[in-house]
Amino acid sequence: MNKRNAELTFKPNLRLGRHGWLRLTPAYSVKLVNDFLDQHPEVRRVLEPFCGTGTTALVCAQRGIACDALEINPFLVWLARAKTTNYPIAELKTTRSIASDAARCAGAMTQTRVWTPPIANIERWWREDRLLFLARLRQSILDRCPTESKTYDLLMVAFCRLLIECSNATFNHQSMSFKQEQAGLFDSQESSVLARRYTQIADEIISSAEEPIPGHARIERGDARHTPAGDAPYDAIITSPPYPNRMSYIRELRPYMYWMGFLSEAREAAELDWQAIGGTWGAATSRLQTWTPNGEAIHVDGFNDMIQCITRHSALLANYVHKYFVDISQHLASARDALAPGASVFYVVGNSKFYDTLVPVETLYAEILERLGFVNVAITPLRKRNSKKELLEFAVSGRKPG
Repeated sequence: MNKRNAELTFKPNLRLGRHGWLRLTPAYSVKLVNDFLDQHPEVRRVLEPFCGTGTTALVCAQRGIACDALEINPFLVWLARAKTTNYPIAELKTTRSIASDAARCAGAMTQTRVWTPPIANIERWWREDRLLFLARLRQSILDRCPTESKTYDLLMVAFCRLLIECSNATFNHQSMSFKQEQAGLFDSQESSVLARRYTQIADEIISSAEEPIPGHARIERGDARHTPAGDAPYDAIITSPPYPNRMSYIRELRPYMYWMGFLSEAREAAELDWQAIGGTWGAATSRLQTWTPNGEAIHVDGFNDMIQCITRHSALLANYVHKYFVDISQHLASARDALAPGASVFYVVGNSKFYDTLVPVETLYAEILERLGFVNVAITPLRKRNSKKELLEFAVSGRKPG
């Protein structure tokens, strides 16, 4: 396979109303979710154990299908809930007015002592004039609506869009890097530009929120390794777990989480990444050095040999891969118990390579599913990823007997 198939990435989502509210690379393709549901019209209750930005939950809700979703990151729980909520038209009209007023007042503020988040080296993220405007805008929003309101949610989604749009962050790699800072405008000019842009973003988000959602999505904070039973057994899992590629999602999410109060210091980000499957930010990496599987073996042919090959180059990365599959095995066993007989599962995963060792993630998922008793297990290549030539994305599917 040599096709990148961009329509199967997050990029087309950006043009699809609520799906495009905030650009995050953990998102995966709306098309994949719709294709699976088209192929399985019998599905009425979906479990999404790795909710992320809420792609599966939102697609299901838009199609009138019930979906329960789990997500370990509190910011993503908030975002997914905001994207899957119905908003009364009268409240949207009020929200639009508040957005315009908040932007106008932020642009006119003269106070310089405004709260900014405790992000390390914050000056590499935003120029001084832009940082000051963002702080004023945040305060202006807080002055006009309670934090436990739908208006606040929409205004802060727009705020998150603006803060990353006017930052020095770039997305030319699987994780963030920073472009060279450019000379700024005078404070009053920059404030006017940013105020207008915020109003435009808010209007776009509010307009797409007018679309009613017929289904219900329930988003809860939780650990996919310990999937709780729903009100009734689920008849499908549709998800895309983190890939074992050492890409830390918390790194990309930190600016939003600091500005919104989900993080207040770096150790909290490291702790959250340690809790997440596949996380390696900060202290999570150092903890891997002493991690042991505690007798939890991966009973797949060739797995131990693969780990030994990686160990010859790096014991740390060998532990990382080993822990990832221990965690995924726990998840799959737990999720199986929440499924109804005959339920289908659909996992979008990517393989990985560490030094000269290819980690066949799709094959390992398939073999673990088969050992758990799933039938009709299949691997479908989807696309080539934007990295090493060997790295692909796959759909791994199967069915619980029944």
